[in-house]
Amino acid sequence: MSTGLLLAHFVSSPWAVLPETFLVMRSVLSRWTGGQLASESVLQKISADKKIMAARNVASIQAGGGNIAVLQLYGILAQRGQIDDVSGPGVTSLQQFTANFRDAANDPSVSAILIDIDSPGGSVFGVQELYEEIMACKKPVTAIANSMAASGAYWIGSAAGEFYCTPGGMVGSIGVVMCHVDQSKALEMDGLDPTFIYSGKFKVEGNSCEPLSEEAQTEMQRMADAYYSKFVSAVSKGRKVPIASVRDGMGQGRTLMAQDAMAEKMVDGVMPFDAVVKKMMTAQKIATPSRLNAAKREIELI
Repeated sequence: MSTGLLLAHFVSSPWAVLPETFLVMRSVLSRWTGGQLASESVLQKISADKKIMAARNVASIQAGGGNIAVLQLYGILAQRGQIDDVSGPGVTSLQQFTANFRDAANDPSVSAILIDIDSPGGSVFGVQELYEEIMACKKPVTAIANSMAASGAYWIGSAAGEFYCTPGGMVGSIGVVMCHVDQSKALEMDGLDPTFIYSGKFKVEGNSCEPLSEEAQTEMQRMADAYYSKFVSAVSKGRKVPIASVRDGMGQGRTLMAQDAMAEKMVDGVMPFDAVVKKMMTAQKIATPSRLNAAKREIELI
């Protein structure tokens, strides 16, 4: 995803993401807007993070291997593409992940799927579609928060037949956030006075060149509420709990630690990644490491 496209996407779209991640993204986008390049220290951290995630990717595949397809859902979720200027686990393309999930679901050599999640969430676009793919899968699907499944990532994980969290992990942040950045004063200081030529009453509603009007804020709130309703309904269906239990419990927008999440029925258990793999191996009657490694395949995510 290009920086220009992501900038436009950020200011006009609803996000199912941790608020602190949302603020970090805004900071990065502000740097891009000012034409500032990432510092050497940031670039070094990005490089180190990529090496860590690459090593973790291989280790996870080897741990699952064979008849259990392990799919990594790491980093900020975007419908398409990726960017390389963000530290941490980066950005995962939901479009590519969905294609990989579909491949595993249709592969006769795969008997079960494990979704390894470490994500603060991201864009709402593409999330419900992936959720539906998981719900419709005929094979056993297990998800694990390893160690974070927040917001959109929790939305996706809730579709799995079983959902676990590592002992030190967290899940939740059920909610939707949008942001309007009023740049009118900054433009005035720069001696700029934009004029929009447009047709359609609401065509330029909520633009960043002027303060947010009450009418535009109402519309943004309506959109956020609509996606929140979809989010809550999906979790209710996936976790098999009443809608009221999701709205009035489950953190109400907060992330919960593993044991608290289990008490709220947000996950089915608390256990390390290896224990979840072992449990799946037992269920699938996969007895030996040699059999696991025989059919090992790497699944590349963009």
